[in-house]
Amino acid sequence: MTATVAAVLTGGLLLGACGGGSDGDGDDGSRGRKTSPSAEASPSTGGWDTRPDSIAAVGDSITRGFDACSVLSDCPEVSWATGTDPATRSLAVRLLDEPAGRSWNFAETGALTADLPAQMERAAAREPELVTVMTGGNDACRPSVDAMTPVDDFRADFARGLRTLREKQPRAQVYVASVPDLKRLWSEGRKNEAARQVWKLGICQSMLRDAEATGAAAEERRQQVQDRVVAYNEVLEEVCAEDRRCRYDGGAVFAYRFTGDELSKWDWFHPGKQGQRTLARLAYGRITAP
Repeated sequence: MTATVAAVLTGGLLLGACGGGSDGDGDDGSRGRKTSPSAEASPSTGGWDTRPDSIAAVGDSITRGFDACSVLSDCPEVSWATGTDPATRSLAVRLLDEPAGRSWNFAETGALTADLPAQMERAAAREPELVTVMTGGNDACRPSVDAMTPVDDFRADFARGLRTLREKQPRAQVYVASVPDLKRLWSEGRKNEAARQVWKLGICQSMLRDAEATGAAAEERRQQVQDRVVAYNEVLEEVCAEDRRCRYDGGAVFAYRFTGDELSKWDWFHPGKQGQRTLARLAYGRITAP
């Protein structure tokens, strides 16, 4: 999003295309941790380590837990990546024995993918075994379609972010989440009068402006944003595939069919606590897959 939204909604950008759910959530009371060499791939052999000992998170307001706990505020304790709230069961809680001491959140509310290299620089200083990346929502959520980040620029920014990490931490693993489905978010939220009123304050105007409009121009505008999000996800997948220590989520976040119950009750845009929990579940499943 933009400075306009930041002024109105504390700069909280990015969307919450996630959902909650308990089925298949892996909540069996156990926590992922290092066990034995046979339980995981060894980084020394070039394989993927399914039980990293430390996590650094980069990205935007979703990873900061914006509007999940209180209005116009970050709430990193419920972040899907590094949160310490037991109810959220963040990735750090699921993977680490000491999540508070072995995880760090360098995401920034309002960040664009162009901000990724600076975030990666800070993350690398902690020497994490795993870095989570959720970026791209703000590149599509602009004041207008014309203001969206061009795909080539997005590719260059993301690739530069990975290079920045590799220069300092060549062995760190990277998990990349797909950009959420903004059109699905619009379709769900527009049913709610309160959501429509909040969106008029300036949230993701490229997609959410005139939320009730169904004319050809409005439909074309929304489709342009949708197409750009799809293109961003293709970039994330392609660039990640070039790095043997990078895993893309396979489009899991984009494909997830969230409901209004899973979004912030203050802006109907960012994920609430339930949505954060689902993001953690999706990430955990991908990261711990053989």
